[in-house]
Amino acid sequence: MQAILLAGGLGTRLRSVVNDRPKPMAVIQGKPFMEYVIQELAGQGIDDIIFAVGYKGSMVEEYFTDGKKFGIHTSYAYEETLLGTAGAIKNAARHMTGQEVFVLNADTFYRMDYHRLIRQRKDTELDMALVLREVEDVSRYGQALLAEGMLTGFNEKTREQKAGTINGGVYLMRRDLINEIPEGKVSLEQDMIPKWLSEGRRLGGFVNDGYFIDIGIPQDYYRFMDDIKKGVLTW
Repeated sequence: MQAILLAGGLGTRLRSVVNDRPKPMAVIQGKPFMEYVIQELAGQGIDDIIFAVGYKGSMVEEYFTDGKKFGIHTSYAYEETLLGTAGAIKNAARHMTGQEVFVLNADTFYRMDYHRLIRQRKDTELDMALVLREVEDVSRYGQALLAEGMLTGFNEKTREQKAGTINGGVYLMRRDLINEIPEGKVSLEQDMIPKWLSEGRRLGGFVNDGYFIDIGIPQDYYRFMDDIKKGVLTW
């Protein structure tokens, strides 16, 4: 099974502590953060990785090379200019070998059963399956809503401080849906998902309560480092 890892962002919020490499290559206990993500994926049989790279992308390729050392197969899709999340997915999709692909943010670690996403997409004939997560205060984010497994709202802003669900940033996408993404700079979250929802496309998923972290800000980078030291995550 294949996965696209979105690793082309500039990582400006983490620049104060990691300024010499792409954000997903930030070092944690002697290994880049993205190696932990790949270890998690490979353990569930997702061992064909397409790296969508931009800023200092050659550093990613020099480290992971052909992937054999890590038990995976690799390919690399470089961005000449910033393409946004959807644009990066379309650019990387030329390396797809099947009809569906996982898509993940390479600076995020989310522990879950990826095969559950495969089953749900097939069983309910979804064009795209995605994972949500619960947070204590949805006013800090855009709300994402499910009803009987189908996505009914996405990136909905609210000022009310309350618990709820938001986008977890893990997707299982069909090739024909990716083909609909226009050329150029396009956002998956701001442009394509709202468009597909308005068109009545079959988007759905589940809420997952597994370990989650996004190392986009220094305090979360240090928290993941501490969690690894403490053995919070084991394989």
